[in-house]
Amino acid sequence: MGVSTEWRDIKYREIFEQEIRGLTRRRQHDNNCKIEDLEGILNNLYIMEGADQDGRGSLQDTIMSATIAAYEHFISQLKKEEAEKAK
Repeated sequence: MGVSTEWRDIKYREIFEQEIRGLTRRRQHDNNCKIEDLEGILNNLYIMEGADQDGRGSLQDTIMSATIAAYEHFISQLKKEEAEKAK
């Protein structure tokens, strides 16, 4: 009998969308929020992801993966927008 992993997909989408909403709000309301700031947070997330000596477990791994993916996606979109504006 297989173990259902559908909960991971649901949790991943939930966290990803939550992070994107939070990042969008932050950019809208904080004029000092720069791409470099977000890249700094992303770098710290990479460090936290790699510092998993004791094992976070499936739930926390899913949350970390979704959070990192949201930051990567959001930063990529911002860079595209800035490149379009520069044209």
